Amino acid sequence: MPENPLRLLARDAEDLAVFSAHMQDAIVRAADMAYLPKARRFALAGARFDWLAAERGQIERCEVGLHFEGVLAAVTTGFDRAAPDVVLNLLSIVFTPGEAPAGEVSLTFSGGAGVRLKVECLDAQLRDLGPRWQTKSRPGHADDA
Repeated sequence: MPENPLRLLARDAEDLAVFSAHMQDAIVRAADMAYLPKARRFALAGARFDWLAAERGQIERCEVGLHFEGVLAAVTTGFDRAAPDVVLNLLSIVFTPGEAPAGEVSLTFSGGAGVRLKVECLDAQLRDLGPRWQTKSRPGHADDA
């Protein structure tokens, strides 16, 4: 584990924007996402690219866990949940308010894949789980010129 593992809470759209920045280009297998309706929880585990470490010249990923509480419904699109080894690249996480404090969380992945969560309120946690490892390349985007 790193000396200062990332541990974040999100209670509003601004907090979730911080999650989104840290999770941009995280790699997530379909099998590592779960909606637990009885617990009203959605959770995923993945490998996030550490953009802050990259600014210091360290090109690395870290195991990460993310979960949302108070989830009333979860809908996936653009990928086959029956194919658990499908690997998705997370692009963004956005909260769209509804009737306060409820709303919708959208996790957008490359290739048109996504997960929409109907939440009674925004209650999320993100945490580095360790370990870290060096990667060969930094993720790139078409408009990174």
